[in-house]
Amino acid sequence: MYGKDLIESAILSTKIINLIGKKNPSGFAYELFLDEKGEKISKSKGNGITIDQWLEYASPESLSLYMYQNPKRAKKLYKEIVPKAVDDYLDCIEKSKKQNELQLLMNPVWHVHNGDVPQEDMIMTFSMLLNLVETSNADNKELLWKFVKKYKQDISEKNFPIFDGLVGYAIKYFNDVIKTQKKYKTPSESEKLALQALVKTLEKCTDDMSPEDIQTLIYSTGKENGYAENLRDWFKLIYEVVFGDENGPRMGFFISFFGVSETKELLMNKLK
Repeated sequence: MYGKDLIESAILSTKIINLIGKKNPSGFAYELFLDEKGEKISKSKGNGITIDQWLEYASPESLSLYMYQNPKRAKKLYKEIVPKAVDDYLDCIEKSKKQNELQLLMNPVWHVHNGDVPQEDMIMTFSMLLNLVETSNADNKELLWKFVKKYKQDISEKNFPIFDGLVGYAIKYFNDVIKTQKKYKTPSESEKLALQALVKTLEKCTDDMSPEDIQTLIYSTGKENGYAENLRDWFKLIYEVVFGDENGPRMGFFISFFGVSETKELLMNKLK
């Protein structure tokens, strides 16, 4: 195996081996790793993310999956891609549960786990867990687990080893990477009115409602408050005010997990 920058050297060494009457090994050229700007990762520059840093924020299996996919395509390797890579790994595990033998062989996670794919049910995505770290203000695993168990009373750490690992990774990643980059939006007067309408909508909700029903009410609130033509802007407003980001979790699921009254209080605090 050799990087893209050594292709000429590989061609030359193959010629030399052939000239002395020997058979050259089968070569495999792979692309370079790039930072968020698309520039080559350099140890002297210190850009990108190292293997050791990745393993502080996510499991070795998530890194294996990232390396496994598209080996001949240049990969961007920096801290902000870690959550998506973890969620891709979790998604592959979920898909494996419904796949036949041939489909499993085409699933990267089968190879990552040497044919022994974990059967653990996924409680939530890593991205969702990062939002939960922020909104719950949890700064250690025990506290975050207590919060999770408040809404998922039938689970325990020993039965969910993958998720237990994610809990620790999420706290570390949020404090090191996300917290410093948060930019919360200060809503305009019209935006405040729309968000206050959302608070009133939540007063009609209960923790027994399904995520889909809550999501439908959020849609309706947006349509009734100036976002009928572009609901994407409605959710973007919620995300920027509550999470300090343009993107966020599916709100119906988040609220059903985080709690209706807790979400209402969170919104009111942000509006203040």
